[in-house]
Amino acid sequence: MTKKIGFLSFGHWSNHPSYQTRTAADTLLQSIDLAVAAEEIGLDGAYFRVHHFARQLASPFPLLAAIGAKTSKIEIGTGVIDMRYENPLYMVEDAGAADLISGGRLQLGISRGSPEQVIEGWRYFGYDLAEGETDAEMGRTKALEFLAQLKGAGFAKPNPYPMFPNPPGLLRLEPHSEGLRDRIWWGAASNATAVWAAEQGMNLQSSTLKFDESGKPFHIQQAEQIRLYKEAWKKAGHRREPRVSVSRSIFALITDQDRYYFGQQGKGADSFGYIEADKRAVFGKSYAAEPDQLIKELALDEAIQEADTLLLTIPNTLGVDYNIHVLSAILEHVAPGLGWR
Repeated sequence: MTKKIGFLSFGHWSNHPSYQTRTAADTLLQSIDLAVAAEEIGLDGAYFRVHHFARQLASPFPLLAAIGAKTSKIEIGTGVIDMRYENPLYMVEDAGAADLISGGRLQLGISRGSPEQVIEGWRYFGYDLAEGETDAEMGRTKALEFLAQLKGAGFAKPNPYPMFPNPPGLLRLEPHSEGLRDRIWWGAASNATAVWAAEQGMNLQSSTLKFDESGKPFHIQQAEQIRLYKEAWKKAGHRREPRVSVSRSIFALITDQDRYYFGQQGKGADSFGYIEADKRAVFGKSYAAEPDQLIKELALDEAIQEADTLLLTIPNTLGVDYNIHVLSAILEHVAPGLGWR
């Protein structure tokens, strides 16, 4: 089964002697260069993590717009925007502008967020919980408002004495980008939120970890999550086909440098732990091996089989050239053997 293949960057930087990304500017500019080069080698997507209060990529829309202006085919996305920190209406305007600049190539992953660098960081952004509301509920409520306003319907009462003439009726947010509503993805860590995403008509992003709901191997649990999502989508009666992405750390060991960086990672296995005090999670293993061995191992990954899109997590601190080598190795030596290309 052919698959769309993209990269997912955390966008780290630090003043470390082994890093190619010493500053925020390094990371931002190299992210643009990496997306341009990835498009040239035939990769399908350039996706970026979003984290606040950290030396990582945060506000995504300036970067997405810049990549949109410099490329012509590659999908440009996030994995994921933490909706607890967002003003949904302002986000509609930012997303609409970036999508129009790219010619309709945005694929926005959103979610209620992951464990943070600071305690309840969204409060510093001016947001608070309603009476009896959890932060997860706040994130989902904001997501629904974002989705509603992406449809482009008017809702705001116009000023009878405006600076510029208004069109008739209630006013909508501008700029409106037709079709963006169908390119919103929900990052789900549980089976229940995957089903909820399907009911809301969002695509599904599932990462390298999820809440442990059965004790089974990670790829089995993730495949079950995806199948539940697809069943819920069908039951909801949506008119279009949904998309599903999974992310993986996959490294084809081609050169001595590859073996030095990643030779030990392929010997690992799934692990279990806690990302929140009361939530046991299962973390998927990394794949690192010679191409022929990688093909054998990846063919057994049930969740990859269920997904139409694969996001390859990349070591962005190692620079553009090395990451293009990593991605090219998958496209040339692994993807054809699995029928992805």
